[in-house]
Amino acid sequence: MAASTGREILTVVETAVYVDDLAAAEGFYGGVLGLPVIRREAGRHVFFRVGDAHVLLAFLPETTLVGDGLPAHGATGPGHFALGITADSLETWRRHLTAERVAIEHEIEWPRGGRSLYFRDPAGNSVELITPGVWGLPSGW
Repeated sequence: MAASTGREILTVVETAVYVDDLAAAEGFYGGVLGLPVIRREAGRHVFFRVGDAHVLLAFLPETTLVGDGLPAHGATGPGHFALGITADSLETWRRHLTAERVAIEHEIEWPRGGRSLYFRDPAGNSVELITPGVWGLPSGW
């Protein structure tokens, strides 16, 4: 283990996705995936709480390109991120996604352990549900 420098990055706090329909994003992330909405601004964004320490930001891309008091940012094309789930909830999630008519694009069992389900949000972003063990991290992920 490397010596502490006093400037370690501890975690990813926010992840942003860019969507073309905020209502569809809220329906998917809030309704289908069950993430609580913590903030919304009509015509700009909707933010979701993920676990106890993380936030998923869903933006209309054209609104972030201007900055509006913050640094301008944005992306084009579909993005990707993974949401951590428990290993014993994978089958429950598979049934839930199927019942919600969310097509599972790919499933993989990783060499180190852990499994992933991949699917798309309404804007085409690749969403992954991932169980512990995939990366061999001290946190379990």
